[in-house]
Amino acid sequence: MSTKQQLTEDMKAAMRGGDKHKLGVVRLILAAIKQREVDERIELDDAQVLAVLEKMVKQRKDSISQYEAAAREDLAEVERAEMAVIETYLPAKLSDSELDALIEAAIAETGASSARDMGKVVGVVKAKAAGRADMGVASARIKARLAG
Repeated sequence: MSTKQQLTEDMKAAMRGGDKHKLGVVRLILAAIKQREVDERIELDDAQVLAVLEKMVKQRKDSISQYEAAAREDLAEVERAEMAVIETYLPAKLSDSELDALIEAAIAETGASSARDMGKVVGVVKAKAAGRADMGVASARIKARLAG
């Protein structure tokens, strides 16, 4: 079952079960997916749906930091709850050792030897770790590995 189909089924289950919070978040996700499909005139596959979900999580993280800076813990809590629901549709995160192994494999695959080759390595890691790793953290590790 594709992620979009899973979302639709979960929306129906939330409607039947009366889970208004989950229903609202799943509708937000489906609306974001539909918006991108309409804008680009394509049918999104699972990888593209994952990209939409990752973007939504990133938006929630940004909002949480903004709300906490403004001392609005009530709004930050709403964003955290939405982010928790969105993250249930993302694949399990890579552990630190798995990420390091993936970076080493990407460096070997691309033949990278200096910081100038960082773009190649990041491209390979991003493709293989889609939705399973924070690319900001991965980029920092790649940079440190290629610098030292």
